Amino acid sequence: MTTHHPVTVTASPGVPYVDIVREFEAPVADVYRAYTEPELVAQWLGPRDLAMDIQEYDVRAGGKWAYTHTDPAGTPYGFSGVFHSVAPDRIVQTFEFDGYPGHISLESVTFVDLGGRTRIEVHSVYQSQEDRDGMVASGMERGMTEGFERLDDLLEAAAVH
Repeated sequence: MTTHHPVTVTASPGVPYVDIVREFEAPVADVYRAYTEPELVAQWLGPRDLAMDIQEYDVRAGGKWAYTHTDPAGTPYGFSGVFHSVAPDRIVQTFEFDGYPGHISLESVTFVDLGGRTRIEVHSVYQSQEDRDGMVASGMERGMTEGFERLDDLLEAAAVH
């Protein structure tokens, strides 16, 4: 049975950033692959009820990424960004929702080795307090929680090894 750890989302008052922490019962190398290989990303990123279509996923400094989630009614939700730094223990990228163009955040994901287990630490910085609050209110936590549970399932199924 898959272990689902809680997601900790910290959105402190008065600062334009969000910190997210989540642990996984898998080594860093496997979690990192799930974050960087498009065929794996498509299997876990986002809420369970949305279909995923990756248009571009070039994981290197300066590489672009873009994907669309589509809900059961057929409504598309596009997202895109640029990878700024890619290392085995940290990825830095921009994030933009097509439905809110020009409101770009900078996100770092750090992969912490816990001896066969992994903790990810996400730090997302927004251009304003309003942008940060809007993202938090948009259902971000539900989407992340469901996506991370899907990632747990993928890691347990050994599809990443």
